[in-house]
Amino acid sequence: MSNGDRPLSPHLQIYAWQWTMALSILHRASGVGLAVGTVIMVWWLMALANGASAFDVVQTVIAHWFGKLCLLGWTWALFYHLCNGIRHLVWDTGRGFELDTARNSGYLVFAASVVFTVLAWIAGYSAMGGM
Repeated sequence: MSNGDRPLSPHLQIYAWQWTMALSILHRASGVGLAVGTVIMVWWLMALANGASAFDVVQTVIAHWFGKLCLLGWTWALFYHLCNGIRHLVWDTGRGFELDTARNSGYLVFAASVVFTVLAWIAGYSAMGGM
């Protein structure tokens, strides 16, 4: 069989977009986001160890609206990755693969990650006295 006669593998343009596909891509992206956020957290911890002037620089960056947006995204990525990881653990038991169950558990994972993020930020602001 010559190269021109071989069938081509399906590509992303051929597949119909599905909720479970989006959740899978988000799971991988949230893992990358967690890695980037961890680097920022290490920067914050190193600045804390290096004294007040280094810590003030990091705090200024984090206190900016973009820094807060990044922290919010990192918090959501943490909870999304956690909830979807639990979903994958359930799948490892051989359960939850039915189409309705997979779709509904995906909705639950997304909703739970948003709810946990909001609750964590409310708790954080309450602990800081509403700053």
